[in-house]
Amino acid sequence: MLLILVFSYFSANSILPWGFFAHKRVNKYAVFTLPEELIGFYKHNIEYVEEHSVDPDKRRYALKEEAPRHYIDIDHYGENPFEKMPRKWNDAVAKYSEDTLKAYGILPWHIQTIYNRLVYAFIDKDVSKILKYSADLGHYIADAHVPLHTTENYNGQLTGQKGIHAFWESRLPELFSEDYNYLVGTAQYKYSVLDFAWETVESSHAALDSVLSFDKILSETFEKDKQYSYEKRGAKTINVRSEDFSAAYHDMLDGMVERRMRKTIISIGSLWYSAWIDAGQPVLDGMKNSDTPFTEEIKIDHKITKKDARGHQH
Repeated sequence: MLLILVFSYFSANSILPWGFFAHKRVNKYAVFTLPEELIGFYKHNIEYVEEHSVDPDKRRYALKEEAPRHYIDIDHYGENPFEKMPRKWNDAVAKYSEDTLKAYGILPWHIQTIYNRLVYAFIDKDVSKILKYSADLGHYIADAHVPLHTTENYNGQLTGQKGIHAFWESRLPELFSEDYNYLVGTAQYKYSVLDFAWETVESSHAALDSVLSFDKILSETFEKDKQYSYEKRGAKTINVRSEDFSAAYHDMLDGMVERRMRKTIISIGSLWYSAWIDAGQPVLDGMKNSDTPFTEEIKIDHKITKKDARGHQH
C-alpha cells in the first residue's frame, strides 16, 4: 500500500484540502466510462484509483517542484494568452524561459508527462505503476477543469474575494454534488493529449469571469449577516460560506460545477483509454490482482512553506 507519511502532517495541521472529496468522486466515476477491455481491471482496483487520486496534493508539502504541476496562471502572459503561449514545451521554454514557466505553472505539460508514463506502464504491464499513474493523471486532469487553477487570482486575493477557491471547488460539490448526474457516456480516444490538455485549460479559463463576478455581485447584495456560518470539522469549528449563500451562488452559476465535474469524469476515462490504446491494447485479464502495489515514501520538507505549496487545493 502506498505509504503517505505526509497524511499525518496534514491531519495534525488541519489543512487537509476539502477538495479531496471531488477528486475521489471523479476518479471513481471515470472507471464506468471505460470499454469492456478495461473496465474489469479498473473496477477491481477502483478503491485504489479513488483513494490515491489525492496523492499529488499530499506531495505539495513534500516536493517543492510539485506545486506548479497543479495550475497554469495563463493570465500572467497578458491579453490573448492562448494565442501567445506555444503549446509545445520546448517552444514555450524558448519564448519565456523554463524558470518563468515553472513560476506560473506547468499543468498542461505535466498532464502529457504523466500520460506518457501511463503509456509505458501499460507497455510494461506493470500493475503498480498503471494504478499510480492512472490515479495521478486523474488528479491533474481534474485540476485543469477548475477555472481558478488558470489564474494568478487563484484565491480571489487580487479582487477582495479571498477564500473563493475552496468555496467553488470544495464547498459547492460537498453541498450539491449528490444531485449531479454522473452518467457521462463512453470514453473516447484522444489523438493529441497535449492539445486536449490545452483545450481543457482554455475552457476552464473562459468560465473564470463568471466564477469571480457572480461571487462579487452576490456578496454585495446578499444579507451580510447570512453570508457565513460556523460548522464543525473534526475537532475544530470553522467559518464557512452559509448554505443559503452557497445555494444562491450555485444557482447563479447555472450548473457550472456539475458541468465541469462531468467533463472531468469523461476526460479522465478518455485519457486512461487513450493510454491503453497507445500502448498497443495489452490484455489486462491476468493483471487484475495487485499484490505488490506501488510504494512511495513521501516525507515532509519543512522548508516548504504554504506560499511555496500555493492555494490550489482541489
